[in-house]
Amino acid sequence: MPGETFAPQLTKIRLHPIKALDPVEVSEARIGPNGGLALDRVWALYASDGHWIRGKRSPAVHLIRSRFAAGFRTVELIPPVGCTDLLPAQFSFPGDTAEAALWFTRYFGEAVTVRHAEEGLPDDDLAPGPTIVSTASLGAVCSWFPEITLEQARQRFRANLEISGVPAFWEDRLFSDEESRAVRFRIGGVEFEGSNPCARCVVPSRNPSTGKPTRDFQKRFGELRRAHLPAWSPAARFDHFYRFAVNTRTPASETGKALRSGDRLTLLT
Repeated sequence: MPGETFAPQLTKIRLHPIKALDPVEVSEARIGPNGGLALDRVWALYASDGHWIRGKRSPAVHLIRSRFAAGFRTVELIPPVGCTDLLPAQFSFPGDTAEAALWFTRYFGEAVTVRHAEEGLPDDDLAPGPTIVSTASLGAVCSWFPEITLEQARQRFRANLEISGVPAFWEDRLFSDEESRAVRFRIGGVEFEGSNPCARCVVPSRNPSTGKPTRDFQKRFGELRRAHLPAWSPAARFDHFYRFAVNTRTPASETGKALRSGDRLTLLT
């Protein structure tokens, strides 16, 4: 809009090496072979029915802690306090899927398979690039739900990239009012295409450490998101308002390029 002086800047980069488990904040990340961030969601847990084990399916996921060594060479899995029949254990990452699967099998009490996919396992196969949110938008959600801290909001919505220097929901500019037309932008030296506002599941409604749900979260969030939708947000892209953050695609030409904390975001279209 005329007169704007915003300077969007990448301030946080978060990887989730094991789908549904803890994030790892890094200062630099490269674009992987499928357009997402390298090492993001490259391990996933599968039940015997072939479906992912994640927060949407099993709240017990929230109680597991994962700690990665420098360089992501190993991961330590830590069961919740009070779990007396399972100890913390360390596994080589990303190769030791079989031994890790045995640990998860004991934890969940059902057969679990751990699979490694170098290209990552995003929720949205049509827009597998990193998800983007602004610090101001996370802060707005915290104002709607005062019991949620800013760090908890980050953990609930699990976005890869966080930008500062803009007002709440500025990132809605990164998708257009037409599904067939992407918005092109650049962060540092990496080009992206903004796809759509991310539809959320039950996970953001739960405390990321305990799994305890926030009462009426989805209903209240949708009502407040709609009430606070900025003029620049393409309202036509909201079939419902339980949508937050932006899904992206990354052209194949960007594979291997690096994003760094501090990079500026520039709109190209």
